[in-house]
Amino acid sequence: QVQLVESGGGLVQAGGSLRLSCAASGGTFSSYAMGWFRQAPGKEREFVAAIAVISWSGVRTHYADSVKGRFTISRDNAKKTVYLQMNSLKSEDTAVYYCAATPLVVGFQDSAQYPYWGQGTQVTVSS
Repeated sequence: QVQLVESGGGLVQAGGSLRLSCAASGGTFSSYAMGWFRQAPGKEREFVAAIAVISWSGVRTHYADSVKGRFTISRDNAKKTVYLQMNSLKSEDTAVYYCAATPLVVGFQDSAQYPYWGQGTQVTVSS
């Protein structure tokens, strides 16, 4: 069983930056692919980014087209933490951001593939 706790959300002006963190406990963190999803009011939860450990020295990352070039996902296996650096924020990035973990290595963009979820952290971008 994996427990996930997000932090780092808040209110920021358009064009600003935020860094989200997700601390994991339980399970073998390095064996899980980690994803970030978001859900805006009245909208379905959508994929943002994912990161998986491919080998002892490499990771694979995936991004939604809407955040490519602005967001960066990273992980620190020693700290059992995954990060989402968000730059050049836009009002449309406003949402609750969720961290998720999956033991799978495919289907990163599908929320149904993630059995473990955090409680979410609110990100509000003012224009």
